[in-house]
Amino acid sequence: MKTRLMIVDDNEDFLDECVAYFSKEDYEIVATAADGEDALEKLKTVKPDVILLDLVMPKLDGYGVLERVGGSQKVIVTSALSAGSFITKAINLGAKYYMMKPFRFEQLESRIAECMKDSPSLRKNRSLDEKITNIFITVGIPAHIKGYQFLREAIKMAIDNPDIINSITKRLYPEVAQRFDTSPSKVERAIRHAIEVAWNRGKIENINSLFGVRVYNHNEKPTNGEFIALVADKMLLESV
Repeated sequence: MKTRLMIVDDNEDFLDECVAYFSKEDYEIVATAADGEDALEKLKTVKPDVILLDLVMPKLDGYGVLERVGGSQKVIVTSALSAGSFITKAINLGAKYYMMKPFRFEQLESRIAECMKDSPSLRKNRSLDEKITNIFITVGIPAHIKGYQFLREAIKMAIDNPDIINSITKRLYPEVAQRFDTSPSKVERAIRHAIEVAWNRGKIENINSLFGVRVYNHNEKPTNGEFIALVADKMLLESV
């Protein structure tokens, strides 16, 4: 069965690239729109499985569309806006994922596939992935570096088993390494690099705002274990 897509974006180049990429046997482009009002009008007659939605558009922006359909449609926001407040607002209005442009279409295709999964356990895992991904976007950890995937996996493991953070070199790094067919030392270095990238981007205020307290300043960085524990604790507290 084909996945039915609706693409809402006023950037003609992006729209053309998106249509070209998804013009293959597993997908059907049921509609495109260049503004929010046109999108809502077309939704009266087409029933997409997933909507790819830009935020900055004429007539009615993406937030306006989300306010109308966010709870009833599977929406992936595709936007160049990177501030944490924009991301949080989109997720709160019902977006399943927030993908910051530019991104690889393979990544977008993966998110679409995850949207189409619907078992309770998969929804739970997807929700956790969404929350961790949004934290990474807010603090400035880019998705294309190796440490991104390693760090996300380490945080999920720490959520499932908080005690593992006390055995970071003996258990956590080796288990992450095994899952990605690499070495514990490479996992450690890649996670360290991911944290350093966030600090070098100067988004310390985003980090402090995210955790609700002034945790760090520009001159100090958390250890790998401290950062993993900090994010895992936040996730656990939010689930209570």
